[in-house]
Amino acid sequence: MTNRMDRGFFRYQKEFEDKAVEVLRSGWYVLGKEVKSFEEEFAAWTGAKYCVGLGNGLDALWLAFRVLGIGAGDEVIVQGNTYIASVMGITINGATPVFVEPDKYNNIDTSKIEEAITDKTKAILVVHLYGQASKMDDVVALCDKYDLRLVEDCAQSHGAKFNGKMTGTFGDIGCFSFYPSKNLGAFGDGGAIVTNDPEIDRAMRMYRNYGSEVRYYNKVVGANSRLDEIQAGLLRVRLKHMEELNAEKERICKKYLEEIKNPDIELPKIREKCTHIWHQFVIRTKRRDELQAYLKERGISTIIHYPIPPHLQEAYGYLGHKEGDYPITEQYAKEVLSIPLYNGMTEEEQAYVIEALNAFA
Repeated sequence: MTNRMDRGFFRYQKEFEDKAVEVLRSGWYVLGKEVKSFEEEFAAWTGAKYCVGLGNGLDALWLAFRVLGIGAGDEVIVQGNTYIASVMGITINGATPVFVEPDKYNNIDTSKIEEAITDKTKAILVVHLYGQASKMDDVVALCDKYDLRLVEDCAQSHGAKFNGKMTGTFGDIGCFSFYPSKNLGAFGDGGAIVTNDPEIDRAMRMYRNYGSEVRYYNKVVGANSRLDEIQAGLLRVRLKHMEELNAEKERICKKYLEEIKNPDIELPKIREKCTHIWHQFVIRTKRRDELQAYLKERGISTIIHYPIPPHLQEAYGYLGHKEGDYPITEQYAKEVLSIPLYNGMTEEEQAYVIEALNAFA
């Protein structure tokens, strides 16, 4: 058993196919009415004033820091247990990531951020990991206190809220990925940013299109990072169904939380005032490798998100970190395991996973 993204397609197959044919027949395939409409609809859904469609989530991250003017000599605080793309968004611009340990909810431990702030700190990058919103009141207060920019990595948190407010709308820029496995997934790569700042909106539109506001007149060295018309159209279809899709995952995960009962397995926790949209259902166990092999024997596929933390990746050897520098981050990397979770998962499939986990001894 593996995560089945095709079931999300078959549920709305006619809507997806009709939209794809509509776009193909339109004769307009880049930066047309589908992108414009998706940007307006997604901004309204998040509660932001503006949305800019981009090529992918990594582009959203590095362009966010580029637009904010953060680069060489600057430091950006980020949690240690994130996916490496979060950190690449910082380092592509020449800035230095400063890692902070996670809390028991897998997000940045906000009580440890202030001690990491120096006179070089220019921003905090909050990652709403696995789909749960971070404790944003603490982060916003620190950004106000130290005059820092705030960027949110919402690649896994489409629709998650802290205290009733959508992730991506607390800071300067919220960065989204629409990779097919996301709750709001496209049928290929795609990304976007949301913002309430008209100048950021204007600059991001310029940067995504070769640094040009007027064709063939380039104000900056930009990128080719444009959400294409077909993906935007297909995302519009899925966006209409996001509430029911997220509610379905919530029902599945509620059953996991209630029925997985194994003392060797630690279940995910949900913070007060935070909602979780369950991009992944991530358990922890000190017997992770043994459990993963046991499940594989029973035909149950699992994924480790993520086996090597960014500070120990070869790509970031130049930062000079070593094993033991971030013990909580490193412990999580040895213990986390994502079990099957997807829209369209049947009760029988889930019962089989639960039975297998409870029988692991």
